[in-house]
Amino acid sequence: MPPTSSAPLLSVEDLHVHFVTSRGVVRAVEGVSYEVRPGEVLAIVGESGCGKSVSSLAVMRLLAKPAGRVVHGRIMFEGVNLLELSDEEMRERRGRDISMIFQEPMTSLNPVLSIGQQLMEPLFIHLKMTDVQARERAVDLLKMVGITDPERRLDQYPHQFSGGMRQRVMIAIGLACNPKLIIADEPTTALDVTIQAQILELMKELSRKLNIALIVITHNLGVVARYADRVNVMYAARVVEQGTADDVFHRPRHPYAMGLMRSVPRLDRPRGEKLETIEGLPPNLLDPPKGCRFAARCAFKADICEQDPPLDEVEAGHFSACLRAKEFVAGTLAPAPAKRIEAAARAGKDAAPLLSVRGLKKFFTVARKGGLLSTQTSEVRAVNDVSFDIAPGETLGLVGESGCGKTTIGRMVLRLDNPTAGEIRFKGEDIAHKSLNDLRAIRRKIQAIFQDPFSSLNPRMTIGQIIAEPLTVYKIVPDAKAAAERVAELLELVGLFPYMAERYPHEMSGGQRQRVGIARALAMEPEFIVCDEPVSALDVSIQGQIINLLENLQRTLNLTYLFIAHDLAVVRHISDRVVVMYLGRVMEMADGDTLYAEPLHPYTKALLDAAPVPDPTIEKSRAARALKGELPSPLNPPTGCVFHTRCPLADEECRRIVPEPREVRAGHHVACIKV
Repeated sequence: MPPTSSAPLLSVEDLHVHFVTSRGVVRAVEGVSYEVRPGEVLAIVGESGCGKSVSSLAVMRLLAKPAGRVVHGRIMFEGVNLLELSDEEMRERRGRDISMIFQEPMTSLNPVLSIGQQLMEPLFIHLKMTDVQARERAVDLLKMVGITDPERRLDQYPHQFSGGMRQRVMIAIGLACNPKLIIADEPTTALDVTIQAQILELMKELSRKLNIALIVITHNLGVVARYADRVNVMYAARVVEQGTADDVFHRPRHPYAMGLMRSVPRLDRPRGEKLETIEGLPPNLLDPPKGCRFAARCAFKADICEQDPPLDEVEAGHFSACLRAKEFVAGTLAPAPAKRIEAAARAGKDAAPLLSVRGLKKFFTVARKGGLLSTQTSEVRAVNDVSFDIAPGETLGLVGESGCGKTTIGRMVLRLDNPTAGEIRFKGEDIAHKSLNDLRAIRRKIQAIFQDPFSSLNPRMTIGQIIAEPLTVYKIVPDAKAAAERVAELLELVGLFPYMAERYPHEMSGGQRQRVGIARALAMEPEFIVCDEPVSALDVSIQGQIINLLENLQRTLNLTYLFIAHDLAVVRHISDRVVVMYLGRVMEMADGDTLYAEPLHPYTKALLDAAPVPDPTIEKSRAARALKGELPSPLNPPTGCVFHTRCPLADEECRRIVPEPREVRAGHHVACIKV
């Protein structure tokens, strides 16, 4: 941890940010104060809409105008109040001294400019580099953040990159000018665990080596535990807890912070514990309640909570905005122990598979520049000879790094992509080569829950219209009245109120939108659902609610899931069996408990080693675990075992032989000749 005696690089003092809307004034940030010193990592955590991103946008002077404005407070950077600088003076500091890595890389990157142009722009403006110097620096930056074939990639455009690769480009732009302060807003949300470990180790190393202050806004508590020196927990526009990572994780003094710590799945704890959730929703910041803003959702609410709680020091350097905090310190109040749940009965476990995939392949042909007027083509083997079965009522987890083929498999099962070869049998019937007309009836039984709940919902339709559309298209209900009644039932089934049918997607929170996506999938009365990263865009407490909802729906409706995710703890919590993929191939497949307790493939071990645990003590006792080597280009995959270029066990034989998954124990398959 950096010395706390150094003067703060950034000091935010009593910051208040308001947004003026047609419905009134939204008090987005109220009374927020914190300091960040050179070389220090500060994490800001909290639910969507709590003000964590807005407070950081205020530091960057990037609040939406004219609605957003700082109405009170100071933002001191190197002794200068940023709020008093002219626009031109602020532009000189922004990007050079202070940079920001944004959450949504697709909306942050310019779609009509190449990646190279966007990387080199700050180098031209702030460092006055020549074209040759800027291009060399851009290549180095792409290598630094783990993007292969950087010379060619510089000439590509954002739409030609995966979500994880676009996020890496954003990180490279943020690092371009070696700034003194980096604000990273959910910098690893779209990244898989090994790249996340590489990026965060890199950012932490640069923070220490170059004395860069780092503010990380994230909902991944494992990331906070491993990399943060201090933590700010925000709720409803205010900081409710503040302290070192050890204090906040091991001795939380605010009920909201306690709820966050208990609602996240953990790799270091046994399965079977029901995730604790924070029920209810944050208050409306147009008209926030008096007194403690968390009181309506708090298990420890008392009459005293009607007073407005200040952020008081309860221990040395540890602050809490709870009027009952001293009772937590004394141990007279304690949260209830975690509930254990029985595993769902698998009625069809020994029956014929509901979904059976055999020898599945998907190859894409991509154009590459050749000579002056010629174009060459290359083949990307996105999915290469994948086989698995899913029993009725079972959840199969699919994990692996970006570009390994997880989502492509999901799209082929849904027949949004046509397979190059192989079989996809649903209830014994091969659907891989059926015509669209023949698929119509089958599609009722196979549905999807997508990763981004905002982009997967039509912004011009109400929630009721979105859910009712498949009901009317497939004539599941006889008339509009029956459709409205069914919509109300579905909304209640996923934990929403029937009156929300009149709202539009932008009027709902991220968690509510994801519940709408689940309701839309359930409208078709499916037997099988492809869940493609269904909780990765949600904050921790909402994530727990959605995971519990999916588990409850599976029990009550006997649903079967293909669960695609990059969060290993979430996959372990919800999945019965797990398939680990790398560069289009299956590396390992086993029962969830067995695979996590005794992984056999070197890649699976690397994934688990890279996954952070939300406990600072455990994290600080573990060595740096970033997987060595770069992810090979899918345009030019390695010969033999595709993992041999990064494998600690690889030898000449691994470079020649393509290992097939073989059963080394009952139900445990591994594609490695060394096992």
